Amino acid sequence: MTDPRRLIPRTDAVLADLRLAEALARLGRGRVKAAVGDAQRRVRQGVITPAQVVESALDELTGSGPRRVVNATGVLLHTNLGRAPLSRTAIEAVRAAAGTTDVELDLATGRRGRRGRAAMAALARAVPGAGDVHVVNNNAAALVLAATALAQGREIVVSRGELVEIGDGFRLPDLIVSTGARLREVGTTNRTSVADYAEAIGPDTGFVLKVHPSNYRIEGFAATPDVGELAGLGVPLVADAGSGLLRPDPALPDEPDAATWLAAGADLVTASGDKLLGGPQCGLLLGSAGLIDRLRRHPLARALRVDKLTLAALEATIEGPPPPTTLALHAEPVELLARARTLAVRLADKGLAAEAVASVARVGGGGAPCVELPSAAVALDESLAAVLRLGEPPVLGRVERGRLLLDLRAVAPSDDQVLFDAVVAVCG
Repeated sequence: MTDPRRLIPRTDAVLADLRLAEALARLGRGRVKAAVGDAQRRVRQGVITPAQVVESALDELTGSGPRRVVNATGVLLHTNLGRAPLSRTAIEAVRAAAGTTDVELDLATGRRGRRGRAAMAALARAVPGAGDVHVVNNNAAALVLAATALAQGREIVVSRGELVEIGDGFRLPDLIVSTGARLREVGTTNRTSVADYAEAIGPDTGFVLKVHPSNYRIEGFAATPDVGELAGLGVPLVADAGSGLLRPDPALPDEPDAATWLAAGADLVTASGDKLLGGPQCGLLLGSAGLIDRLRRHPLARALRVDKLTLAALEATIEGPPPPTTLALHAEPVELLARARTLAVRLADKGLAAEAVASVARVGGGGAPCVELPSAAVALDESLAAVLRLGEPPVLGRVERGRLLLDLRAVAPSDDQVLFDAVVAVCG
């Protein structure tokens, strides 16, 4: 009897199979050829048959690179899902910037220009109160640059109640100390006064740091000075707004924004671009022209700079239509419930036990921890959570009280059909 392993198709014949055409165009010949080789080895091991080589290679290649996920968790800025999804305008800007661009060239003079000047100009226009702006690769980098350039070997005065820890065990005090600056802690966990700051300021003070505790809130017998009260202490005031609002948003009245803090007297404000701004991951620095110039010219700024794709996406986010995060934040609960009812009826027509229910969504991403956003969801059996997560595309919901809720606040209306097809596919 002929050994079936002798029937293994040649590599060139497999690569010519039309089913691999899309993978070849997307991933390149080398990556696809390696997957084919792995599939051929599995035939020799007797794991699969020769007829399954193409399918086996395709299965391996499907998981290559980041996969699109439908975020039905009800968390707008889900850190594990990449936080803010980019707008179509920003995505097109990234595609255009992927080629050769004038990122650091003045076309009018033919000479070197300021890197990302269009994005910087857009950011400056969005916050006119800033004397100048700069962008680094995330908000932690913004604080590292400020601490290194303004307080290396000196003291940074900060309230004990603002020495925060964020996700994955990342602690702000550890970050600051790593720059060579020293922390001068003042006040207590729950109460700090202006006098506490003033008494701590001396010849060794680099700046006063005000941190917005964006992922928790202290209530009860608690007090802390606002930015306006800390301005004018004779040293620079650096304020970490964190969540990325450039201007006030009526949906989040207690969330700080860069424009308001600068108007209140902050010399430098830092924030994240991939949170409530709804743009790419980056760290925003807005403040006095003198301080921004010192930061931009510091040697560390080179190591923290962003690439042309980030600059393009940032400019498009600021100048373009409202990004998905903004649209999700301001979605009307009545409209969300109508969408949930439509989806539930369509799924019921397919024989599934589906129900439209009211739910509560959250901002996420370390922002607005106590804000609850009225929302709506499609409730399914909780046993579907795992199979939907492993579907194509993966769908992530949340399990509450024995039901899987597919919350629609973070799902764009244009993706309702994608969500419906994904549920029907796995249940079928």
